[in-house]
Amino acid sequence: LIRSMRSLLVLLSLLIPISSANDGGWITDEKDIVDEEGPCNIARHDGETLTQEEFLERYAFTQPVIIYNIKNEQFSELTERSRMLSDWGDEKVVLNSANTYSYTRVPSTFGEYLRTQLKPQNLDTLGNETLYLFGDIDPTTWDPLLSSYSQPQWSLPHHEPALSFGIAGAGTGVPFHFHGPGFAEIVHGAKRWFLLPYEERPAFDPDRTTLEWYLKDYPLLPEEKKPLECLMKKGEVIYFPDKWWHATLNTRTSVFISTFLSPLTFGKEEL
Repeated sequence: LIRSMRSLLVLLSLLIPISSANDGGWITDEKDIVDEEGPCNIARHDGETLTQEEFLERYAFTQPVIIYNIKNEQFSELTERSRMLSDWGDEKVVLNSANTYSYTRVPSTFGEYLRTQLKPQNLDTLGNETLYLFGDIDPTTWDPLLSSYSQPQWSLPHHEPALSFGIAGAGTGVPFHFHGPGFAEIVHGAKRWFLLPYEERPAFDPDRTTLEWYLKDYPLLPEEKKPLECLMKKGEVIYFPDKWWHATLNTRTSVFISTFLSPLTFGKEEL
């Protein structure tokens, strides 16, 4: 009887929908999870074996890479949903629009964002009408959280890091854009990345959502025009070189943090 019960429990665990998996309390209804099947043609490297020298030689200036075996257990625990609501629910935040230029700024509180704005992307809603939390948090106020994050151990010469923290619902993301180099880590959830080198500018509408582009435009692209892409999961970091076009698509409710690398000014270098 005990053996039969154990077998039944194992069977039930296999039948539990992917949305009910423990993901720090950031649950996504199964119907809202965006397609997580697809190619992964971005270079991948084990973080435990990637040296600084190899990073500079193979990736830093030439191609993106996904680095796995990233350990950030403390930060993962601090960013569980219940913990964040308890610690940061009343804290002020600024929400950004989910379009290429992210020019809209809407003040809110962290708790209010979770209650009213953290939801799956509506295909009929434009990117400039979609609000999510990414980047605009006061670094001094949020230092107890940000300082617990173990930043990527790899670096670019004469660059300094700046952290940007975010949480967004399934189907949200930012359309194609580019900026300086950086790292982006998935803490909870999953996110698809699409990348192209600067000289291969993709066709896109900056105010349409990545989800709309993915469902309507992406399937029509000839193979030679398709971007590099991959689904990133918890414990993985992507590095993108300077001025690489990239678009993101959160396939489920996701918590993420980016480490943007900016050139040091002359004065700081001298110090």
